[in-house]
Amino acid sequence: MQGIIKKVPIPMAGLMLALASLGNLLAGYSDVLRGILGGISFILFLLLVIKLTLYYKDILKDLENPVVASVAPTFFMGMMILSTYVKNFNQSIAFGVWVIGLIMHAAYIVYFTKKFILNFDFKKVFVSYFVVYVGIVAASIPSPLYGMKSIGQVIFWFGFVSYIILLPLIFYRLLKIKNIPEPAIPTTAILTAPANLCLAGYLSAFDEKNKLIIYLLLMLSVIMFVAILIYLPSILKLKFYPSFSSLTFPFVITAIAMKGTNVFFGKSGVNISFFKYYVSFLEILASVMVLYVFINYISFLFGEREKQEKKITA
Repeated sequence: MQGIIKKVPIPMAGLMLALASLGNLLAGYSDVLRGILGGISFILFLLLVIKLTLYYKDILKDLENPVVASVAPTFFMGMMILSTYVKNFNQSIAFGVWVIGLIMHAAYIVYFTKKFILNFDFKKVFVSYFVVYVGIVAASIPSPLYGMKSIGQVIFWFGFVSYIILLPLIFYRLLKIKNIPEPAIPTTAILTAPANLCLAGYLSAFDEKNKLIIYLLLMLSVIMFVAILIYLPSILKLKFYPSFSSLTFPFVITAIAMKGTNVFFGKSGVNISFFKYYVSFLEILASVMVLYVFINYISFLFGEREKQEKKITA
């Protein structure tokens, strides 16, 4: 067991976040399925906590890598989404988990800014930087559950402004500087997450909604999603890396945002007949990608041990 814990990579937090979010996305179809997905997410959360406790020196060393450091906040995002599961049992504990996740993410933004932004190097800029600064908008989605819509709104604006600032920098890095290391290539899929996370957070935290903001984020959502969908086969040809977690939450949050947008259209009297089919396609794609990455993670964590056992028994 200790060997497995040692192999647990920080990027696995992205899968933890995706599983919890997928459970909420599919809750309308099955409470049992939501519970299973939330339960698996919680197990991954515990594995990460144990890793942080037993091998904190290894974690600190890993955080020297800008790719690993920039995806690490998915752990805090996952905490905030997992709080929605705890709420069914205890409102106070759930609120506490949400607050702790939010505070830790905010503190991490300060840490990351001092370490990587104040010592700026374009070659160390990756798409995963969105996770640090826009990822905190994950707190906006469950904020109404805790009577914290006003906090959720402030967080949305921080994430939205961060997205607008980072977007040209990230594209400059991708299109001009290039030379993305192969293990970091899967993080390119994160491009589809920020607009959708902001849209999902906006729809959840604001009672009075500005259509211009919604349509702007919707446009960005579709453009980024189509671009990543075209690029996805190239990513899937790579051998498995822990960064494959980046292929999970971006698709899940896209489905969540589009599902919320479809509800908004319905309440606004806007009838776009094909949109519900788009939402269904996204739900299926998100589910398939999460399952695909989850299976690969099981192989990654247990595969080598199984090979050794086969050699011993042979």
